[in-house]
Amino acid sequence: MQITDDHDNDPVDLLILGAGWTATFLIPLLNREGIKYAATTTDGRDGTIRFRFDPDSSVLEPFRALPRAETVLITFPLLGKGQARHLVEMYESTHHMAERRVPHFVLLGATSIWTAPKWQDESSPYDHADPRAIAEDELMARSDGAVLNLAGLYGGTRQPRDWLSRVVKSKADLKGKGALHVVHGEDVARAIVALHRNFTPRKRWLLSDMHVYDWWDLTQDWAARALRNMEGGDAQVESTTTETKRQQELLAWVGELMTEQGVRALPRDSSLLGRALDSRAFWQHVGIWPIHGRIR
Repeated sequence: MQITDDHDNDPVDLLILGAGWTATFLIPLLNREGIKYAATTTDGRDGTIRFRFDPDSSVLEPFRALPRAETVLITFPLLGKGQARHLVEMYESTHHMAERRVPHFVLLGATSIWTAPKWQDESSPYDHADPRAIAEDELMARSDGAVLNLAGLYGGTRQPRDWLSRVVKSKADLKGKGALHVVHGEDVARAIVALHRNFTPRKRWLLSDMHVYDWWDLTQDWAARALRNMEGGDAQVESTTTETKRQQELLAWVGELMTEQGVRALPRDSSLLGRALDSRAFWQHVGIWPIHGRIR
């Protein structure tokens, strides 16, 4: 969407502050749904508004370039005390609105604020000292905003199986891996639109695809599949001796750990995986459910 410099003449339904990875799923959905939007990037590419949030600056000009919006979506992390309040106050000071037209602020957060090794939902105790949690609390208190705390993001070229080489470099690494929680970018976009249409002031939500994945189970599946593809001559799969040995090693580690830990079958029971996330409440509240099921 092409944005003019005069926000008074071009109000939008939804303003995306930070059109990054999430926006690649959100913008097509907004277009399909006929929701008028504007988006910012730090360099103003692709017809977006050039905007960079500086929590230490009180210069108003970057905010004056932003349109009025019913919903302001903040996709970048806000940290600690002061940042959320500053952003809200800078936007409101450059967009004088009647009380009934005050924008709804929605911040994308992370599920890492819930740390207890047991079942967690949006109402569970969280780490109040976490810098992101501090900023989320401040946003809700200052603007009556809402927070969507997202599980691991995937979709498109971002695939969980590609994370394995980074997070599991040894058998000890794999031994320490419990649960994995994810949510697809398309479901994040659907959640944002649902919250735009059915806003919940001062509410923190937990968002996942409603699965609790077992890293051992995923590792076994991905390694076995990679070996089959290599044996089948799949041109998209690297079939070097080193890679073959790596996949065979992963399979062996899973089997050895199952024997050593007395695990009879995969996936392990959720009680053995540590923190487990329950995101049913959000989906039930907005009346939709994830369309992306189990990751492969």
